Amino acid sequence: MISNSKLLIKNQIQKSIISRFYYTNRVNKLTLYSTISPLGSPNTSVVPELDNWVKYGNKVRVAELKRIIHDLRKRKRFTQALEVSEWMNSKGVCVFTASELAVQLDLIGRVRGFISAENYFNNLKDQDKTDKTYGALLNCYVRQRQIDKSLSHLQKMKEMGFASSALTYNDIMCLYTNTGQYEKVPDVLTEMKENTVFPDNFSYRICINSYGARSDVERMETILREMESQPHIVMDWNTYAVAANFYIKANLIDKAYDVLRKSEERLDKKDGIGYNHLISLYASLGNKSEVLRLWDLEKSACKRYMNRDYITMLESLVKLGELEEAEKVLKEWESSGNSYDVRIPNTIVIGYCKNGLYEKAEAMLEHLTEKGKITTPNSWAVVAAGYFTEGKTEKGLDCMKAALSLHVEGKGWKPSPKVIANILSRLGDEGSVQDVEAFVAALRAVIPMNRQMYHALIKANIRSGKGIDKLLACMKADKIDEDEETKNILSIGGEFPGTQDHFVL
Repeated sequence: MISNSKLLIKNQIQKSIISRFYYTNRVNKLTLYSTISPLGSPNTSVVPELDNWVKYGNKVRVAELKRIIHDLRKRKRFTQALEVSEWMNSKGVCVFTASELAVQLDLIGRVRGFISAENYFNNLKDQDKTDKTYGALLNCYVRQRQIDKSLSHLQKMKEMGFASSALTYNDIMCLYTNTGQYEKVPDVLTEMKENTVFPDNFSYRICINSYGARSDVERMETILREMESQPHIVMDWNTYAVAANFYIKANLIDKAYDVLRKSEERLDKKDGIGYNHLISLYASLGNKSEVLRLWDLEKSACKRYMNRDYITMLESLVKLGELEEAEKVLKEWESSGNSYDVRIPNTIVIGYCKNGLYEKAEAMLEHLTEKGKITTPNSWAVVAAGYFTEGKTEKGLDCMKAALSLHVEGKGWKPSPKVIANILSRLGDEGSVQDVEAFVAALRAVIPMNRQMYHALIKANIRSGKGIDKLLACMKADKIDEDEETKNILSIGGEFPGTQDHFVL
């Protein structure tokens, strides 16, 4: 069932994207772009499609190939973008300019790491080592947080006269931000101005962020005022939103509202991402009316709203404790025609659990399962934890079993050790031997046998008057030594030697 659901969702997503992006003219004529774009799986190579396109006599247009690379990069399909770039190069489709070489270098860094990018750069002809390729390599170093290499490379760029744009200094400010060296960011801004390089919006914004991250609101405001006074700067909504976030954290509520109003004034009315930021910030202020007002504005202005918009709105309403409003938004999403996204109902499930509505959360998950929709192990595990907190052991056990049954190796989810310890402790004290064995069997498919699992089994067997010799032997075979808790369990219950043929590990 789950497998079929995944396939259905994949097909829905592909059809949705194709209908919006993949055709280049009104009659839906097949193009190379429309052939490659649906191949969204990162493990799918686009080279066979490129070769077949040529094989069947179709023309290859450089502009379209560049457009495909641009589109794939924008959608973070870097491996495929690199394949197209290298295919162009190998087939001699065009002579690469410094810009194309810089793009290819950037893609190599993203896909294969900075060392491969470095080797690519070193093998370029001298005339191709321009400000663009130097800048691309700097970006690779910064992205992978190579502090020494970044600074050394920056020095070379300065010596060659290539450090004359805000982008170069912004990269270094990003480096310091990403490595937690916020105190070094303002010095870079100062150096830019000393070298007559005009800071851009991002330069100021990252500096504002560096002061905010250190709770230095006064200096943050100084930079904000400086930015506002610059004739070459057009203030943007994002900078004011960043300032609002730090005002909220500093509990400077009036100032937060002031910059939020300025942010909204500068917001492109069709910018869904901008609306999402402002909605989240008003939710942090606990302002339900502003959250709902901006949501209505977004729906009116943007016409088409994506799953990310619903997620932001639902998370905001859950944060505000407005579950009835959240349920209304969920119904809007269900009738929107958007592709299924498990994060959306999961947001409601988390909201129910935060408010102790575990039965409603479980009912939603069961309803989704019945409809063949994907649910996540984490969703069921959160509900299970809630049930156990309320002492509803049987319900908690059923939900945790559901979570364990959905576990996929390598997908990131592991059951919470604290929750598992709680379940095993309760089962050991209260559960039947059959219940404990069933749960341990499900659990050991996800994590290795450990002392807590054996202790639950031992306690359940002791309470049932059954022998534990085989359990102790298995425990020893798994190289789990008896500790003080083990000895206490044995001393309290006493030992009941006997056969354990009914027990299967």
